[in-house]
Amino acid sequence: MISRYSLPEMERVWTLQNRYECWLEVELAASRAMHDLGLIPDSDWDAISQKADFDPERIEEIEAVTKHDVIAFLTNVAEYVGEPARWIHFGLTSSDVLDTATALQLKQSGELILTELYRLAETLKLKAREYKNAICMGRSHGIHAEPTSFGLKFALWHDETRRNIQRLQDAIQTIAVGQFSGAVGNYAHLDPRVEELACKYLDLSPVNISTQVIQRDRHAFFLAELALIGTLLEKIALEVRHLQRTEVQEAEENFSGGQKGSSAMPHKRNPIVSEQLCGLARLLRSNAHAAMENNALWHERDISHSSVERVILPDSCILAHYMLSRCCSLIANLGAFPQNMKANLELTNGLVFSQALLLHLVQKGVSRETAYALVQENARHCWDSGRPFLDQVLSDARITALLPASEIKDIFNYDRYLRHVDTIYKRCGIS
Repeated sequence: MISRYSLPEMERVWTLQNRYECWLEVELAASRAMHDLGLIPDSDWDAISQKADFDPERIEEIEAVTKHDVIAFLTNVAEYVGEPARWIHFGLTSSDVLDTATALQLKQSGELILTELYRLAETLKLKAREYKNAICMGRSHGIHAEPTSFGLKFALWHDETRRNIQRLQDAIQTIAVGQFSGAVGNYAHLDPRVEELACKYLDLSPVNISTQVIQRDRHAFFLAELALIGTLLEKIALEVRHLQRTEVQEAEENFSGGQKGSSAMPHKRNPIVSEQLCGLARLLRSNAHAAMENNALWHERDISHSSVERVILPDSCILAHYMLSRCCSLIANLGAFPQNMKANLELTNGLVFSQALLLHLVQKGVSRETAYALVQENARHCWDSGRPFLDQVLSDARITALLPASEIKDIFNYDRYLRHVDTIYKRCGIS
C-alpha cells in the first residue's frame, strides 16, 4: 500500500524485516519443540537459539540465484548458526513457515485494527451523548420522513461498531493458527506434538487438519470482516457527505486553517475525508472477493493464491487501520448545525406530522384507509399551496369534527420523536 494510506505501526507489520522476523520466530518455535521432545541435542539447540539471525540484503542476494525465498532465508540463517543449522526446518515444508508466519502478521494486524475499532466506538458514543436531544429530519429515499434524534445516527453506528468488534475478535481467533505438518499435511516426518508445542510457543492454535497449506477460508473470513468494517465506514462517510451538501448543511467535516477546497473556487469546503473513505471501502470489498477466490486450490496445494495474498493481505490490513483512524478523527471533529436542522424540519410546513395525525384519527374510530385518504388529501393541498399543514387541517371540518383544535395542536409537537431515545441508547450500550 502506498504511504499516503499507511500508518507507521501497521506499515511496520508488513515490512520485509518483520516478515523475516516472523519466519525466524516460527523456525525457532519448531526447533525448540523438537529439542523439548528430544530430537535436537542440547548443544545444537543452544547454538540455534543463540546465533540464529538474518540479513535481508543477503537473503536477496541468495534468492537471486535460488529463485526461492524460503531457501534463501534458510541459507542465510545457516550462515549465522553453522553446522547445527541442519536441524532448522527439519521435517517442514515452506508453507509451514509461510502460513504460520502470516498468521502471526495477521494477528498483529488484527489487534491494531481492533484498537482502532474500540476508539471509534468510544468516539461515536461521545457524539451520541452530545446530540441525544438534538432533533433533526429523518429521511427515507432521500425525502423528509419524520423527525428524529441526531444522536441516534451515532448510536446506530456505535452499535454496528460493537458487532464489528465481536466479528473481528472471531476472525483473529480463526486466523491465529499454525501448522507444522510437512509437505502434504500428514506429519510423515514429524510428530504432531511438535506442532502442538510450537504453536503454544507462538501463542497460536494448531490447525485440526491441513494440506500443504492452512485452508484459505480462514483468510477469506478475516478479509470479509475487514470489508464489513469498510462498509460501516462508508455508511458513516456517505451520511456526512449528504449532510454537508449546501442544500442540507446539517453537518460538516472539519476544515482546518489554511486548508483549500478547490484550485478554482476559493469558497469550496469539500467532504474529502468522507469521499476518500467511500472510495477506499471499494478496495476492501474487492480484496475480500479475491480472498474467497483463493479458497479452492488444486489437490493439496498450488500457488495461485500466493501472488494474490502478497497484495491483498497487507493492503487490506493497512487500509482498514488507516480508514478507522481517519474516521475517528472525522467524527471527533465533525461540525453540526442545529439551527439548520431546525430550518430543514420546517421546510414542509408541518407535513412531517402526517403519520401522527393519521394514527390519532384511527384511534377515534376512523378506518385506516379513510384516515389515510383524508390526511393525504390535506397534505396534497399543502404541497400545492405552501400553506402550513396545521392551518390546513384546522380548516377541514371532517377532521375537526373528530379532533378538537387543542388536540390537533398537541399532535404538532416534536417531543414524541425523542421520548424513547433513552431506551434505544440503553440497548446500544450508551448510558
